[in-house]
Amino acid sequence: MTKTMAEHISVMLNESVDMLVTDIDGLYVDGTFGRGGHTRLVLDRLDKGRLLGFDKDPVAIGYGKTLEQEDSRFSIVQDSFANMAEHISDVFGVDRVDGVMMDLGVSSPQIDDAERGFSFMNDGPLDMRMNPGKGLSAAEWIASVSEKDMADVMYQYGEERFSRRIAKAICEYRAHTPILTTLQLSKIVAEANPAWEKGKNPATRAFQGIRIHINNELGDLEVGLDAAAEALKVGGRLAVISFHSLEDRIVKRFMKLKAKGPELPRHLPIRNAHLDIKFKTIGKAIKPSLSEVSENVRSRSAVLRVLERVSD
Repeated sequence: MTKTMAEHISVMLNESVDMLVTDIDGLYVDGTFGRGGHTRLVLDRLDKGRLLGFDKDPVAIGYGKTLEQEDSRFSIVQDSFANMAEHISDVFGVDRVDGVMMDLGVSSPQIDDAERGFSFMNDGPLDMRMNPGKGLSAAEWIASVSEKDMADVMYQYGEERFSRRIAKAICEYRAHTPILTTLQLSKIVAEANPAWEKGKNPATRAFQGIRIHINNELGDLEVGLDAAAEALKVGGRLAVISFHSLEDRIVKRFMKLKAKGPELPRHLPIRNAHLDIKFKTIGKAIKPSLSEVSENVRSRSAVLRVLERVSD
């Protein structure tokens, strides 16, 4: 592992890049540039190859622009990886690439910067947007959303079993006082949560659910996985690192469907050859080593899965 700008530690750095790069002169996409940890190692592995990076975060884009100046093989775009198809064509002049990398979730610098509004540990404006220039902030959403929809978001995206109780407490509080800061929200959630999980802040699940909704993370992931698979040339690979069960379920289901085809009734006389399967999974899911987890506790829930295109 290496530390890059802003002390971000890239998870399963070598494992993911080993899986991704199969042609040192190929074309690659890093769908989640962050602070450039995976990007820099991919560039180290390439010779004449090129790499296109994506990120919504304007701070990450700033780092990416610096890297663009340092290495002409790299280009950065401020957009969601869900929209990669049009940018691949614009930057590379072709529709197919040799590999796509996605390191999902929030980066350590985003979490640790209180001003970004992701942290329930440090006080800051309640924002949570990957790109603060687009969409509603968490504070704006909380001020306007119905109690039911708020509860549904925390339950579906945060897997918060006390979502209704917490949403009720938030709505009662906002009726007399605007909720504008992270610690303000964290305190309301903690007081409404009747069963704190050992070793986990009681606001963790609620914050996760709200953040995922605000940034349309799962919607982008579903669209982005399709876009990535379509963009792969034969032999090209998609490597995805997820950090929570909702993301991993989507990735696992997507790759399984691509590699095995749709589930069909057992009595139907259809063989695999008839399904026109164009992909295969590479190995089993990879998890961080014990030594990596001991060095970076945030890596403990990470899962790496890899898909390869085998035919057109």
